[in-house]
Amino acid sequence: MDNNLKRDIIMDHYETPRNKRIPEGDGYFKKHMAADSCIDDITVYIKIVDGRVMDISFDGVGCTISTASTSIMTELIKGKTVGEALSVIEEYEKMLNEEDYDEDVLEEANAFDTLSKQANRISCGLIGIKGMKEILESYDK
Repeated sequence: MDNNLKRDIIMDHYETPRNKRIPEGDGYFKKHMAADSCIDDITVYIKIVDGRVMDISFDGVGCTISTASTSIMTELIKGKTVGEALSVIEEYEKMLNEEDYDEDVLEEANAFDTLSKQANRISCGLIGIKGMKEILESYDK
């Protein structure tokens, strides 16, 4: 994926984030995540039915990286089982830790494959995803 395409994907998800809304109805797990050192303040909502992510959304404010990464991940894990969703998140974390990972699983999230080169931005790329992971892991137990 070339740098222009990466930039276009990130900007598209920042300017028009997918699944950015406070959900209506009951049955949602909720996790609030806020950074100590920047504006990132995101709440993640996940509805799990029979072990499957039936709906996922987020709300709040964030920088380009936190908003885009959260938006992309909502699209990647919606409809997946809890185990499959955790596997996607694991691949994303491997990528950010510069470990071997499955590019095919991450689809548009591959736009963040050089984020690890900017150590101060890694937390931006993880804030919403950490909230998702905490919800999914607590459900899985």
